[in-house]
Amino acid sequence: MSESCNHDCESCGQSCSSREKPQGIQKEALNASSSVKKVIGVVSGKGGVGKSLVTSLLAVTFQRRGYHSAILDADVTGPSIPKAFGIHEKAVGSELGILPARSKTGVDIMSVNLLLDHEDDPVVWRGPIIAGTVKQFWSDVVWNDVDFLFVDMPPGTGDVPLTVFQSLPLDGIVIVTSPQELVSMIVGKAVNMAKMMDISILGVVENMSYFECPDCGKRYAVFGESHLEEVAAQYGTKVLGRLPIAPALAKNCDDGLIELFEGDWLEDAADDIEKQMEN
Repeated sequence: MSESCNHDCESCGQSCSSREKPQGIQKEALNASSSVKKVIGVVSGKGGVGKSLVTSLLAVTFQRRGYHSAILDADVTGPSIPKAFGIHEKAVGSELGILPARSKTGVDIMSVNLLLDHEDDPVVWRGPIIAGTVKQFWSDVVWNDVDFLFVDMPPGTGDVPLTVFQSLPLDGIVIVTSPQELVSMIVGKAVNMAKMMDISILGVVENMSYFECPDCGKRYAVFGESHLEEVAAQYGTKVLGRLPIAPALAKNCDDGLIELFEGDWLEDAADDIEKQMEN
């Protein structure tokens, strides 16, 4: 417990041992013109592990399976989803609410970058304003007949992840990590926060898991051998999949062509998530 603790756990993002489970928190109301069947958060205990990449790949994978996917970009100060999908137009509104942008294959996307005058304008806002923006992306945006809404969350356990956990009706979260030795701590922070908020943990995806030589097909553990199975078992969750270090995939993101990616890395993850969402 911090010396400055005011015992108001509902407005605190710290994962201290004395944290109390929030009571009676009211979920934010969905826009009256919206229809969203399942909401899945994509989280990580730290930045730079590829959370937005996993969010994008999951949305595209489910779209390819015949579902209507959507992405709520809750990483307000570091939005990257529109660039990955090659979306540069601005969001527009109607009497019903804000209309999300639609990608080339039909994925609906809402991000603060769709509201800024220029894509490279910094978002210099304080925590409460950022948290309020995320709530508006749920309550003021018209999500039309969405089967799976993926929420790309900022890293850590601060204001915005806390706002999403408390305000949106999450059906589960996917934790993204990398092979470095810090993986246990990264996964542990996300798992413990989810447990505090009574959110189901669907599993873990490891990014930058290996590099596969294009000539011989041999795999190299660039960032060290993975201990993901042991860590997942330690926290009582499962491994959903592993993503390689793939230059072609990175180029797809840089060129705004993530929907053209080739690879079945998250097919098993999608199978698993489908089954868990049926229960």
